Amino acid sequence: MIKLGLTGSIGMGKSATAAMLRAAGIPVHDSDAAVHRLYAGAAAPLIEAAFPGTVKDGVVDRVALGAAVLNNDAAMKKLEAIVHPLVTETTIDFLAQAEKASHRLVVLDVPLLFEVGRDRDCDAILVVSADPAVQRERVLARPGMTPEKFQAIVARQIPDSEKRRRAHFVIDTGRGFEAARRAVKDVIRTLAGR
Repeated sequence: MIKLGLTGSIGMGKSATAAMLRAAGIPVHDSDAAVHRLYAGAAAPLIEAAFPGTVKDGVVDRVALGAAVLNNDAAMKKLEAIVHPLVTETTIDFLAQAEKASHRLVVLDVPLLFEVGRDRDCDAILVVSADPAVQRERVLARPGMTPEKFQAIVARQIPDSEKRRRAHFVIDTGRGFEAARRAVKDVIRTLAGR
């Protein structure tokens, strides 16, 4: 079974690309979705203990947590030490199920793939990318996003040029959905022979 790592900086089109892979029948483990589930489950009491006042009604309040950790490296490392092992457990379960179902190709969708060393778990890497102006426009259109918040997020990520350099495949999502779909099909054909 081939493990394809999918990553890209914020606003580069990773979610849309993951949806295209799913639509093509490729199982995708979405680390962000796993975090959302964990924030409403196993991670909530651990996060509340580490960051009092960040959990409301048993669910992590992402705004409160963001305020507690954004631009605070020590707090961010503390949060990552709680969340990353739990996400790894969900990934192991996903891979076991995919192996049991005899899938030839699976995708590990990890926003900080290189930053947290998860690229070592993959057989190939797919990076989604776009022009910086397109990226900025996409991100600033998100509810609650500010230029300062955008810059803080980008500062924690490896530069797009470095991600592209380290990738086996790069999809430029700034060229439109049809071009991205064709590129996704090419990646699948290359890796899974279909």
